[in-house]
Order: sequence, then structure tokens, then C-alpha cells
Amino acid sequence: MDETPLAQMKRGKLKLDIQIIDHIVLTVIDIKKTCNFYSEVLGMEKIKFGNNRKALKFNNQKINLHEYGDEFEPKADIPTPGSVDICFITSTPLIEAIDHITSMGVDIIDGPVERAGANGKVNSIYFKDPDGNLIELSNYK
Repeated sequence: MDETPLAQMKRGKLKLDIQIIDHIVLTVIDIKKTCNFYSEVLGMEKIKFGNNRKALKFNNQKINLHEYGDEFEPKADIPTPGSVDICFITSTPLIEAIDHITSMGVDIIDGPVERAGANGKVNSIYFKDPDGNLIELSNYK
């Protein structure tokens, strides 16, 4: 008798074929301030969806925003502003990115430095968003 996919998964026989990250959720103190930062500094598109929810879109990915203390359900057990370290890959040369980011009044706290990306070596710079999340901006070598 053939097992169902759920039974196969429970027995370790079925492996999920994860393709991409569709979206993540950031818990933030001030959605408007976060939207302005990510759109002006990183060029992401501010979008609305669902019941007046806000998100940031870039290429085929999205960052949904939850306001601290007023999160949507379901949510993480301990949603906390400033608890994320995230790396974004850009095609913009880092020297140009540094000029743009610093012209927006954002301090570069490290880099350029060599790091290991998901698909090889990257050159990276680091800075913080308004909630203190660590942003790594990288170019593949």
C-alpha cells in the first residue's frame, strides 16, 4: 500500500524541494519610517496588500512589515524589532552603493570585507536600519 506524502514526510522518505524565499516578516517600531528607509536607501518598492498591510518589494521577493505590539497572526513567538541580520545582493558596485548610502546619512559600520555568500565569495558592507537590524549589502566576486 502506497503511503501518503504526509506519511512519507513523517517517516523521512519525502524531501521537500525548497526553491526560493518568497517573503520574510520584519517586526518594526515605525512602519512609515521603515518604508522610507528601505525605499530611499535600498530602492525597494513600498506596497500595500490585504487589509491595509504594508510591505517592501524587490524583484520577486517581499518583506512584510508588522508593527511591534500590533503584529498580525500567526506570528513568531517573540517578534522583536532589531533582531534580524539580512544580506541583500546588489548588482550596483559597492563603491557606488557606499556613496549613495552615506549620502542618505547612513553610517557604514564595516566593510568592504570578503564574506561567504550562498553561491560563493562576496564583498560586503554593513549598516543598520532604523530598528537596528543589521543589513549586509554584497556583490558576488
